[in-house]
Amino acid sequence: METQNAPSQEYESDDDAYKVLDLTEYERRYHWWNQVFGHSSGPMVEKYSVATQIVMGGVSGWCAGFLFQKVGKLAATTVDGGFLLLQTASHSGYVLIGWKRVEKGVNKAKRQIKKRANKAAPEINNIIEEATEFVKQNIVISSGFVGGFLLGLAS
Repeated sequence: METQNAPSQEYESDDDAYKVLDLTEYERRYHWWNQVFGHSSGPMVEKYSVATQIVMGGVSGWCAGFLFQKVGKLAATTVDGGFLLLQTASHSGYVLIGWKRVEKGVNKAKRQIKKRANKAAPEINNIIEEATEFVKQNIVISSGFVGGFLLGLAS
């Protein structure tokens, strides 16, 4: 697929010459999300009727909720099952667990997570602001998404 208006740079190596395309601008212009929901110039969803917006939000929310429920159950089953097997093996004498080392490792992981969370806070705040602005601009489709998500979780 030939891209127009995508900046490129040409490089030469020992074997071949190759061209590197900057596809970020192409992605911003032609991404399906931007085509449906609009870009910084304003939401394009408003061209659809309220019923269509609610259905679009409801269907996408239901799919997200359903997948969230299935993945959550699988993750919980895996973690709980692994913990149960580990405890059974420990009490049966097959595995010896050094709880002091486990506690020390958990505390170290907590400190690292806190450090990384403090560094990522500005980026997270930016994402939250963008999401809040999107919800404000597209309140109808957002409310449909929330309703569909809850229905997807319940099914």
